Amino acid sequence: MPDIQLRFRKDMLVLSAPVSAALARDGLDVARDLEFTLLFEPDVVEEACRLESIAGAQCLVAPTAGVTPARLAAAAMDGRGPDVVCAALAVVRSLRPQHVLAAIGPCGLPLDGSSKASMTENREQYARAARLFAGEEVDGFLLEGFAGCADLMCALAGLRKVTDAPILASVDVDGEGMLANGRDTLEAACAVMADFEASVAGFATAAGQDEACALARRAGAACDLPLMASLVVGRRDARQQGPTPENPYYCPDTMVAAADALRAAGVQFLRAAGDATPAYTGALVATTVGLDVRGPAPEAPAGLARQEALDDLAASMRERVSAALGTLAAEADAAAATLTPEERRAGEGE
Repeated sequence: MPDIQLRFRKDMLVLSAPVSAALARDGLDVARDLEFTLLFEPDVVEEACRLESIAGAQCLVAPTAGVTPARLAAAAMDGRGPDVVCAALAVVRSLRPQHVLAAIGPCGLPLDGSSKASMTENREQYARAARLFAGEEVDGFLLEGFAGCADLMCALAGLRKVTDAPILASVDVDGEGMLANGRDTLEAACAVMADFEASVAGFATAAGQDEACALARRAGAACDLPLMASLVVGRRDARQQGPTPENPYYCPDTMVAAADALRAAGVQFLRAAGDATPAYTGALVATTVGLDVRGPAPEAPAGLARQEALDDLAASMRERVSAALGTLAAEADAAAATLTPEERRAGEGE
C-alpha cells in the first residue's frame, strides 16, 4: 500500500461507506454483534466491504470503530480486541485496496471536560485502542462520529501518545456548523484537530449540498489541513422523488453535484455515510476519479454563461456516473455468478 501522506493535497480520494449500514439492512444488530460477526462469520462483513471495493473506493475503512476497551466490554468482547482488529484488517486487506484506514469511534464513557481524571481516563481508552494496531499495516486512522471537542481532544491525544500515523478526524455537525453536543462549533473542532496533530480535518453532515460546501469553506478557513466531508444519507424510501431537508441525498445521483461542489470548496476526501449503499460510493468515485484537489473556485460567470457551464458540467457528470454504475452492476453480477450452489442457498437462507 502506498503512503497516503504522499497524496495529501494532491489526489481526490473516496472512503468506503460504513459497512454497518449494509449489515443492518441484512438484519444484523450491529451495535451488539458486529465484533462477534467479524470473529465467527467474517465472510458476511467481507461481502459488504467487497461491494465498496467494486464501487471504486480508494480508501477502505476497516470496521474497527468499537475497539476501545469500554465498547468491547459493552459488546461482551472483553480482551478480544487483538482478535477483532486482526479479523477486520484481514477482511479489508483481502480486497487489495489502495489504502486501508482503521476506524476508531467514541469510547462512550462519561466525560467531564473540567476533570483531569476524567479526561485522562478517556484518553487512555483511545491509546489502548491504538496499541491494538501495533505492527499492523494500516495507512492511517479514521476518528469518526465525534460529537464534542473534549472527546475529540482525548481521542487525538490518546492516538498521538501511541502512533505518528496519519489521522483523519471527523466530527458530526448540522447545517449551521454546530456539533452534535449542541455546544461546540466546527471552528472549535478544527482548532482541536490542528492543535492535537490531526492530519486531515473532517466533518459529517446530513445538511444539503450548499450547507456542506459552506461548512467546508469554514473548516478551510479555521485550519490549514486537508479537508474531508462525509455526506450522511437519511433513511431511503423508493417513493421519495426529490431532495428534502430530512434527506437531501435521496438517491446516488445527488452525490454527483455534491462531490463536484465540495471539490471546488477545497475538500479532498469524500465519503457517503449514514444509510448509503455502494452506489453512492460509486457516484463519488465516478465524479472525482483522476482529478486533483483544488482550492475554492473563483466566482462563477454570471447569467447565461454560468448556466451553460453548469449544464455542461451536469451532463458530463451524469454520463460518467451512469457508466460507472453500469460497470458496478456488471461486476456485482459477475461476482454473484462465481458463487457455488451451496453458497447461493446459504445466502438465500439468510
